[in-house]
Amino acid sequence: MASAEDDCENDLLEFCNYFVEDEVVESERRSMCPRCSRPITVCWCPYLPKERLDVKTNVYILQHPYETSRRLKTAPMLYQGLALGKCHIIVGKKFSEHRYPQVNEILKAPNTILLYPGEDAMDIQNLPLHHHSYNLVMLDGTWAQAKNLYCANKILSCPRKVQINDNPISKYVIRTQPTDSALSTLESAAVAISVLENRPEIFEMLTKPLDALCNFQMKFGAVQHQSKTYKIENGLWNKPLSKKFLKKREQEKLNSQEQSGSS
Repeated sequence: MASAEDDCENDLLEFCNYFVEDEVVESERRSMCPRCSRPITVCWCPYLPKERLDVKTNVYILQHPYETSRRLKTAPMLYQGLALGKCHIIVGKKFSEHRYPQVNEILKAPNTILLYPGEDAMDIQNLPLHHHSYNLVMLDGTWAQAKNLYCANKILSCPRKVQINDNPISKYVIRTQPTDSALSTLESAAVAISVLENRPEIFEMLTKPLDALCNFQMKFGAVQHQSKTYKIENGLWNKPLSKKFLKKREQEKLNSQEQSGSS
């Protein structure tokens, strides 16, 4: 998970990108796309699959309220790319059984999995194929917000936890990620669905709008960002690192050395 410092940096970068886009909107006074709610000239809808993808997996995104105000969020791309009724975005902080009975029912279902990394999470590649379909639950927000959602809702301990170990490098290059393997909500869902349904082509089909979004933003002044890990490893990080982060990196090096010695 990212630190509060990482989230502040990400918020600042997105704040800058927000105004890059707003300057273009103000100068051209263009009409808005009713589907993605973006100006027509930077609309990513043409890059969506020609027909909504019909998948077996049911995706449930529990979204932190602060994520709804972000201009560069990716969950709407997933919603627009999948068949109607296959992607559900539920906004909230605490999903009590009284207020969210359907969410709690889904979280208790035997075919529900939660995409959330951790030592107790199974590699999604090793998950047995379900005879019907999986309910894929995801937490949407900054890394800190996702962690807060998980800790604030005991019901999230019910589903089996899975994680993506074989991550592609994120296409979300206009936002600084904590590591090279950190993925956006759209990318995480695309990878998960492609694995669960053994359809590798799904990843590229669902992430083309993200490619377009990043290209639009860079065309109008946004810059490409490397991950925090990349900057540290290449001597580009010029901010002090927390003791917790340094201790974690030292442990990772020790683990890597142990694995190399045993192989």
